[in-house]
Amino acid sequence: MRSGFMRGWSRGEMRAFVGIPLPEDLTDRLEELAVGLRFGRAVPAENMHVTLAFLDEQPEEVLADLHEALAGMHLPAPHLEIDGLDVFGGDKPRLLFARVVPDAGLSDLRAKVRQAAGQVGIALKHERFRPHITLRRFSRLFPHERLELEHFFAACGGFAWPGFAAPDCVLYASHLTQDGAQYDRLATYPLRA
Repeated sequence: MRSGFMRGWSRGEMRAFVGIPLPEDLTDRLEELAVGLRFGRAVPAENMHVTLAFLDEQPEEVLADLHEALAGMHLPAPHLEIDGLDVFGGDKPRLLFARVVPDAGLSDLRAKVRQAAGQVGIALKHERFRPHITLRRFSRLFPHERLELEHFFAACGGFAWPGFAAPDCVLYASHLTQDGAQYDRLATYPLRA
């Protein structure tokens, strides 16, 4: 299993995370919504996902060990449902996101991914899990942008998407560029009911 993993990458260390990819019809719709704002940096549809564990910079060998651990686990298929849009940052919004309804299966999947990471020596931050899909990132907002954001929430804040079972999760490599992050799939893990 390990021999074919990350073939041709050979980068020493890489920034990585484990996340759940989303159906194209959902990401296309979320991208359409986010285009309604003319400020901040939009996340392209192909980069939208639900993060289960941000791994930061890791050596290739550690990621290969994590791959083996995840490939050998029974990973539960969570139910994903969107119930509105929101921001992180309170009075100083820094992130527009779609809220994912908390689900026991999603929490269980996250716990298993974090357990696998811990087993191979990846120390993850302890943080509250607020499942979400990032749509746009902000730096400082000007007064007219705050007003535009209020109008946006009045028109689109109630966006909802019916629930669906996630078929897989993915170990991604994340490369930071001037145009934002670019993600590459390193491995895909089927989720089971």
